[in-house]
Amino acid sequence: MRVMYEQVAGLDIHKKTVVACRMRVTGDRRIEWEKRTFGTMMADLLGLYDWLSEWEIEQVALESTADYWKPIFNILEDGFEVVLVNAQHVKKVPGRKTDASDAEWLAELMLHGLLKASFIPAKPQRELRELTRYRTTVVRERARIINRVEKLLESTNIKLSSVVTDVMGVSAKAMLTELAAGASDPQALAELAKGRLRNKIKELETALSGTVSPNQLFILAQQLSHIDFLDEQIEAFNQQISHQLQHMVALSVPDDDDNGNGSSAQDQVERLSWTEAVERLDTIPGVDQRTAEIILAEIGLDMGQFPTADDLASWAGFAPGNYQSGGKRYSGRTTKGNRPIGAAINQAAWAASRTKGTWFKARYHRLAARRGKKRAIVAIGRSMLVAIWHMLARNEPYRDLGPDFYDQRRKDTKVAYFTKQLSKLGFVVSLDPLPSAA
Repeated sequence: MRVMYEQVAGLDIHKKTVVACRMRVTGDRRIEWEKRTFGTMMADLLGLYDWLSEWEIEQVALESTADYWKPIFNILEDGFEVVLVNAQHVKKVPGRKTDASDAEWLAELMLHGLLKASFIPAKPQRELRELTRYRTTVVRERARIINRVEKLLESTNIKLSSVVTDVMGVSAKAMLTELAAGASDPQALAELAKGRLRNKIKELETALSGTVSPNQLFILAQQLSHIDFLDEQIEAFNQQISHQLQHMVALSVPDDDDNGNGSSAQDQVERLSWTEAVERLDTIPGVDQRTAEIILAEIGLDMGQFPTADDLASWAGFAPGNYQSGGKRYSGRTTKGNRPIGAAINQAAWAASRTKGTWFKARYHRLAARRGKKRAIVAIGRSMLVAIWHMLARNEPYRDLGPDFYDQRRKDTKVAYFTKQLSKLGFVVSLDPLPSAA
C-alpha cells in the first residue's frame, strides 16, 4: 500500500494513560515503529511531546474520546499536525490485525493517508465555543427553574400563567417577589401590574387568590433568588463573549474580481471582523445576537472548511439522508450533525416562521401545508444555513426575497404558459397590465 506520510504517530487516549505509537519510514523504505505509555498529567504530556519530536514526527492521529483528547490536542497542536478522527470511521476501515493496538492501527492508517480529519477550529474559536456552550447550559437551567416556579404556583392554585404571557416579565416578577416576601392580598398584588397588563386587573386578582403555605413561600423565594443569580451569570457571559469577539483576529474576504479562478493570499479586500459578522447574521429574520454568536462559535468565519453551502448544511445536520439500494431511495431523514448549531438554527427557524413580512414565513406556510410543520422547519433551517454561508463566504448582506415571492413567481409562470399556448394557436400576444395592476 502506498505510503503518504513518512513520520507519523497514533495515540490511544484514556482518562489516566495515553498509549502512543510512533512510526517512520527508514532510508531503505522499511517501516520502523515504537510504542510507549504516558500518563495524562502535564509533565507526562510534555514528555510525550519530546518523545514524538525525537523522530521528527509530522502527523499525529488521535480519536475523539470524550473530552480526554482536548488537553493533548492543546499541547501538541503547536508542534505537529494533529488529526482528530471519529472512532466510528476508524472501525469501518478494513484490514486491521487482531493483535494490533489502537495506537498502532491509528499510526498505520495515518501512514497511508486513510484517516478523515474532523473539523477542529483554531484555539480562539474553541474558547469562544466553550463560552457560548456554557451560556446555553445556563439559559436552559434558567428555563428549568421557571418551569418549577409555574409548577409550584399551580400546586397552590395561583393561576398567574393563565393571565400573563411570561411569569418572569416585569409585572409578574414583581408580584411573585412580593408574594414570596409574605404579601397575600390579591388586590395589592394585582396593582403591581404595568402597561397593558393593567387592563386585566380583575383577572389578576382572581388568578392570585390561592393558598400558599410557609414552606411553599420559602421554596418560591429560593427559586426567584436562583433565577436572579442565573440572570447575573448570563449577563456576565454576554460581556465575556463580546470581549472575546472583539479580540479575535479578523479574516480576509476573497476578492470577487478574480474571474472565477479562486483567490490567493494576496487577494485580500475588506476584512470581516467577528463583531461585524455577528451584526451581519443578526439581520437574518429569526436570528438574534445570541444565536449569531452561537453560529459563529461553531462554524467560524473561514468557509474554506465548507466548500459549498450544502457541505455546511450537511455538517449542521440539515441535509437529507442518502441511503439508496438498487436505485431506490429508502430514507430521507436528516443526517446527524453538530448539536449546538442544530439547536440554534432550529430555534431561529421557528422564530423566522413567525416573523411577518418575510420570505421565511411564506416558505414555512407553503411547505407546512404539504409536508408538515417539522419538515417545514428543517427546510427553513437549511435555507438559513445556505444564506449564512453566502453571507460569510462571499461577504454579502442578507437579502430577503419578500413574502410575495411565490405569488409573483406563480404569476410569471402563468403568464408565460398562457402566452405560449396562444402563440401555438397562431395569435400574436401583446400584454398590457390594467391601470389598477400597473
